Amino acid sequence: MEPISHFFYSHRLKLQFWDWGKDGKPPLLLVHGGLDHARNWDWVARVLRDDYRVYAVDLRGHGNSAWSPGAMYSVAEHVLDISALADIISKDQPLSLIGHSLGGIVSSTYAGVYPERVRKLVSIEGLGFPLGHRVHDPAPQRIRHWIEQTRRIEQRKAHSYPTLDAAVARMKEANPHLSDEVARHLTLHGTNWNADGSIIWKFDNFARLFPPYGQNHSDAKMIFGNITCPVLFFWGDESFMPDPEQDERFQAIRDAKLVKVHGAGHWLHHDQLPLFLEETGHFLAGK
Repeated sequence: MEPISHFFYSHRLKLQFWDWGKDGKPPLLLVHGGLDHARNWDWVARVLRDDYRVYAVDLRGHGNSAWSPGAMYSVAEHVLDISALADIISKDQPLSLIGHSLGGIVSSTYAGVYPERVRKLVSIEGLGFPLGHRVHDPAPQRIRHWIEQTRRIEQRKAHSYPTLDAAVARMKEANPHLSDEVARHLTLHGTNWNADGSIIWKFDNFARLFPPYGQNHSDAKMIFGNITCPVLFFWGDESFMPDPEQDERFQAIRDAKLVKVHGAGHWLHHDQLPLFLEETGHFLAGK
């Protein structure tokens, strides 16, 4: 069963979302992580569509959505886009959200800015970088680093691959837990062909950069503390992200449950899919 592709407009950009059908079911929106795309949720959507009207969005600069001319890709801009889509798919009732990494940050921020619009929130490592990362450096350093990185990327040619198999190999290098089937699916939906037959990733290279604003630790604590819905948070014990339990942003969430997943990295919804679906299904169905 394939989802239906739709487009919507936000901030003068044409953005894509996928609709898995099932009229009359409660709305559920899936939000992918950075440099990813909406079809990474296919295995999750195929199960949850039995009980929910499942949608998955390609964030600006990702998948089949338009690239932002200013190329800032701030959390606030992504939340703006989610607010527009939420009003399209669920104007008359709160919706549930599942977000991974950047998508978890965006979903949590939306839930803190519009708490009345969110029924349940599932976040996979969606806190943001810990204190000590350069996104939390003093403002002069942050801005200088962003300027220098931006100027470097302006001169960089996007990397291409001679064959689809070569791109699949790069996908598996990024996440060794992926099976050949999953890696090929993610690569097929995450790439385009150049005129010479080589393969290139769909995402905008400028989406790699971290904007000099919008990563404020205190602001995040305030926003996350404004979330009123129940939150289910996942963390993989093989992830490059630290355990969130001692993070003040996680502690600020009023009603949060943390699930630590053994044998999973940052993409734990791929690495331990059955466990993720079981925990998420129980959480979404609970009162």
